[in-house]
Amino acid sequence: MKFIYPAIFKKTEKGTFKGTFPDLACCEAEGETLEDAVEKANEAAYDWIYLELSEEGAHLPPITDIHDLHLGEGETVRNICVNVRFTEGWEE
Repeated sequence: MKFIYPAIFKKTEKGTFKGTFPDLACCEAEGETLEDAVEKANEAAYDWIYLELSEEGAHLPPITDIHDLHLGEGETVRNICVNVRFTEGWEE
């Protein structure tokens, strides 16, 4: 299954980039460059979603539309796409 959640990125005081997900509680990533932070955000979102889906009775939060986000100065938003492959015996 494919999941697409927006992540908000901002350059930190250290000069790195930090990304947070408004819809995925405590899911964040940091990288030396924006591209690196986006890649790490993809990994973090995959882990978050996979763990959530592996819990019995779990459900994913609704996805905020990118146009409904209020960005602060220096913030940029990227849609992060995560593909989760269900293994044999996994019930959808």
